[in-house]
Amino acid sequence: MRRAGVPDAAIATFGHYYEELASGASGLIPEDAIEPVRELTDAEALPDADAPLDEAVVIKLNGGLGTSMGMDRAKSLLEVKDGMAFLDVIARQVLALRESSGARVPLVLMNSFYTRDDSVALLERYDGLASDVPFDFVQHKEPKLLVEDLTPVGWPADPSLEWCPPGHGDIYPALLTSGMLALLLERGYRYAFMSNSDNLGAVLDPRMLAWIAAEGLPYVAEVTERTDADKKGGHLGVLEETGGLILRETAQTPDEDMDAFTDVERHPYFHVNNLWVDLHALDRLLRERDGVMGLPMIVNEKTVDPTDSSTPAVYQLETAMGAAIGVFDGAQAIRVPRSRFVPVKTTSDLLVLRSDAYVLADGARIELADGRDAPPLVELDDEHFKLLADFDAHFPAGPPSLVEAERLAVKGDVTFGRDVAVRGSVRVEGPRRIEDGAELDGHTR
Repeated sequence: MRRAGVPDAAIATFGHYYEELASGASGLIPEDAIEPVRELTDAEALPDADAPLDEAVVIKLNGGLGTSMGMDRAKSLLEVKDGMAFLDVIARQVLALRESSGARVPLVLMNSFYTRDDSVALLERYDGLASDVPFDFVQHKEPKLLVEDLTPVGWPADPSLEWCPPGHGDIYPALLTSGMLALLLERGYRYAFMSNSDNLGAVLDPRMLAWIAAEGLPYVAEVTERTDADKKGGHLGVLEETGGLILRETAQTPDEDMDAFTDVERHPYFHVNNLWVDLHALDRLLRERDGVMGLPMIVNEKTVDPTDSSTPAVYQLETAMGAAIGVFDGAQAIRVPRSRFVPVKTTSDLLVLRSDAYVLADGARIELADGRDAPPLVELDDEHFKLLADFDAHFPAGPPSLVEAERLAVKGDVTFGRDVAVRGSVRVEGPRRIEDGAELDGHTR
């Protein structure tokens, strides 16, 4: 790691987790170690109040390449709405907030080496978006470890596959080692709103910022009510040993506890990966811990080449940025509406967002179309739609109208024509082509 130019704090962080793994730690959090979270502050009940917007910065996690959809560049450059990419919409959201508030509110990305150049180039096209801090800082990398003996894997055929990102919990040491944290503090910024760049529902809410500042909270996680579609999403719990809040992810749950993990009545809230951090508190914590946050470890077992299951098994040691809720004294969670969680993890999600079920409202906010209180559920056949190139080929004229749809399930090789409308619950099976102007309803087969 040192030869590769990885900073000392990141090396120390990796060393911390390597020692945990080598000593037999699994990173698992059993069900009997936690209690469910029940009562939370409701964001929608917060009053309007003066917020210290001039002390706020928007930070977006932007290191992903969208490889699960067959992309080889920054996922945030993917067109998602009205001809705009994720970053176009985000840039306009920040500019609209500045215009309405008069505050400076910088936009900062945590990039990876692979996403940096293209992403920054897009932001630079927006007049007036630059601020008194740079557009980005870069996350770290760490070696993949062979499962058989915990040594760093060597892969001469493609040395880049020897490395992996440390998970989005790396945002904290990366803020430190990049100098971005010190610069933000020097320029008078105190509150960071952090979220994924592929979640366009995550916009800085002045009411939440005002509440956080008034209460003097060091850290706040946004959660929303779980549905059956969120069974595998990370949820909050109260650690019985300490009485403090923690985040538990699927990879941290023992197999025998998965029924409890996926029980949306027992654990009613899941973490949407939108969070707020007092940068003064973060700076103190990192100084006290010599740059090592000590977030709970996540051990992911994969193969050296994720596209080839015959390559050697490796461990990737990761952390989740939301797990910091268990590190900050006085950290809290807040219940937010579902509208603050509009992720695009699959092409099914992408179809819904591109469709007329969502509209681009004032301030470049992504909102459900009039008359809808939830998005339609779309299930596209992975064999024909998982990769972006295949997805686009099956919707050559754009998405069908989903504004009146409840559910769309597509099985097999189905190509959609122009101006197709879906109403109610529809299942379509291929191979077939849906003709231009077709209206699909519950009787469609």
